[in-house]
Amino acid sequence: MDDKATIIIKRGKNKKHEGHHGGSWKVAYADFVTAMMAFFLLMWLITMVSPEKKLAVSEYFKEQNVFKEASSSSSKSIMSANPGAISGAKPAGKAGATDLVAKMKNAVEQKLQSFRNQVVIDIVEGGVRIQLIDMEGSMMFPVGSNDLSARGKEILKLVAENIKDLPNRIAVEGHTDAAPFTAKGAHVTNWELSTSRASAARRELENNGIAPTSIARVVGYADQELYIKENPNDPRNRRISIIVLQPRQQVMQQLR
Repeated sequence: MDDKATIIIKRGKNKKHEGHHGGSWKVAYADFVTAMMAFFLLMWLITMVSPEKKLAVSEYFKEQNVFKEASSSSSKSIMSANPGAISGAKPAGKAGATDLVAKMKNAVEQKLQSFRNQVVIDIVEGGVRIQLIDMEGSMMFPVGSNDLSARGKEILKLVAENIKDLPNRIAVEGHTDAAPFTAKGAHVTNWELSTSRASAARRELENNGIAPTSIARVVGYADQELYIKENPNDPRNRRISIIVLQPRQQVMQQLR
């Protein structure tokens, strides 16, 4: 053996436990904790918001369309969407919703005393709802028909008189009971019937001063949103709902 041979010792790094000393997991964990904190803060804020503010936010995002909000004409859009800012009309938002409920109830008591039990007025998510309900022997529409009865027209006339000067938009909804309905000679079910009744109510509102441009939507729900849930065939499930929608431009004011 050559005594001058060089002995080389190669030492390799042990990488087996290197991962334990990295810090990337700490960053991921911190992001997770931050996200959870933000989530629980959001949940807490939601519980602190009043029902009126919640319905305002819901209606705002339900109808908002970002493609229609051009920044160059934002002032013009706000003015056209809020004629009450010019005319002084008070929209049905915040305290205004309560005022409208009181106004409608007072009008019903004074002018519709004989069938005031057929008009139910309350504040719901989206605005003020006015429900016109069928009673046994006192119907808004004849059975299977979308022709308004004289009583139905009288109630709708009173409703129109009390909301036609508001800047709010209006939704009209039709509802039936759960009894199966099929018109003879035509494929018509409760879906078509509820929709055609809602449209008939919309026409009657327009005949009594409601501007066609104030109508936001006309829909039929058949028997999917029952008024008397424990009895799907109860005549009170047959009704027209008129919702005075919450103005979108009031959302930010109510959240302040």
